[in-house]
Amino acid sequence: MFSRTVEYALRAVIHLAHEAPKARTTAQIADATQVPKDYLSKILQGLAKKGLVETQRGVGGGVSLTRTPEEITILDVVNAVEPIARIATCPLNLPNHGANLCPLHRRMDEAMATVEEAFRSSTLAEVLADPSASVPLCDGSGTVQTLKVRNG
Repeated sequence: MFSRTVEYALRAVIHLAHEAPKARTTAQIADATQVPKDYLSKILQGLAKKGLVETQRGVGGGVSLTRTPEEITILDVVNAVEPIARIATCPLNLPNHGANLCPLHRRMDEAMATVEEAFRSSTLAEVLADPSASVPLCDGSGTVQTLKVRNG
């Protein structure tokens, strides 16, 4: 349902939220999140253009969040990378449907609305504070673990 780019962007900002307010280099983020460095660089550039992260060159520089983890939602990150596609009009361009979606497309849009609301109501800080037995991107010993992403 979500692309690898979205997954990688979320991994990166969760790592930055965990390290906030410290800046991290692209290499450090790539290592911690197991995202290919070159691909991560492009993702971070996109997040910077959308105002979610900032970069600073030089000693002590790197990438950091522009706002606190309490102020950034998962939806902010997803929409910065690949906005959730809602269905406003008939995707088949049927003239008698228009904005009056058929039952199938209405249900599909309602599902996307549910996902959108869940992401809108979840901040990075909440993800990090979740009381589950596992910490994002870590096995508890400080060793980064591979995240499994289901494809199709």
